Amino acid sequence: MGQHMHDTVMIVDDNKNIRNTVEMICQLEGLNVVCSESGEQCLRNLSSGFRGVILMDIMMPDLNGWDTIREIVAQGFYAGNLILMLTGIGEPDAEMDGLQEYVTDYLAKPFRSAHLTEALHYYLALLKTRRSNGA
Repeated sequence: MGQHMHDTVMIVDDNKNIRNTVEMICQLEGLNVVCSESGEQCLRNLSSGFRGVILMDIMMPDLNGWDTIREIVAQGFYAGNLILMLTGIGEPDAEMDGLQEYVTDYLAKPFRSAHLTEALHYYLALLKTRRSNGA
C-alpha cells in the first residue's frame, strides 16, 4: 500500500451483499476499495497503512462499529481517515456517546448509489485538502 491510497474507500460490513454492492459502485467510480468483513479486519487494514474514507457498519458480530471506532482511536489510526457510518433504520446508537467527533457523516441503508458516490467523492476531496494543508 503506497502513495496510491488517496482515493481509497474501506467498507466494513459483515454483510457480503453490501460489501459487494459498495465495491461495485466504487469501482465504477474509479475508486480503490478495501473490503473488511469485521472490525478486526478493519483494524488490520489500518495497521497495514490504509488511509482514506471508512464506511463503517454499526451492527456487526464481535466488534461492532462503535467498538471498532474506539479501537481505531485507541490505536492511533484515526489520523488521515474519515469515518462514515452505515446505519439501518432504527438501529440503536446509544453506544455512540463520546464518539460523535470521530464520525463525519451517517449514510442510511439501503443507500442510493448516487448518494453514496457523491458522499465518497466529497469526503475523499476533503481528505486531500486536509493532507495538502498538512493537517
